[in-house]
Amino acid sequence: MVVEPHSGGGRRREGGSGWLTFVPLLLLSVILYAGLALVGVDFGATLFEVPLPSGGRWAFTATDAVMVFTLFLLFIEILKSTKTGGNSVFDHAMSLLVFILCLILFLVWDLAATSLFFLITMVTLIDVVAGFSVTIRAARRDYAFGGDM
Repeated sequence: MVVEPHSGGGRRREGGSGWLTFVPLLLLSVILYAGLALVGVDFGATLFEVPLPSGGRWAFTATDAVMVFTLFLLFIEILKSTKTGGNSVFDHAMSLLVFILCLILFLVWDLAATSLFFLITMVTLIDVVAGFSVTIRAARRDYAFGGDM
């Protein structure tokens, strides 16, 4: 008796050629920051406050919103890096370019000389390092188990 793996029904297969697989999502954070900085948004401005049981009030700022968005995109990028295949090398190269862009902007653009943009730059560096690390681990696992047979 031969058991064949389930093909996944009508779901899309991994490795599609959608824009999501080619664009480093952290570029959206860089574009968001640049757009907000160019229009003069005060990143320290409180968007809303939440009363806490301790009696204190937690102020959620524009900086917090951009960082939450950036960290969410980092999570998705790390999930994307678990795929192995030809597109993963291109994806890592694009992520490296986003990091280099952030580093250059941080050094030469006065509006990017903020702690928030520095943190975005560090997140892009983490994306590059984690992406390569996760891909190497996944490739070793695929090689050890014979890949997708």
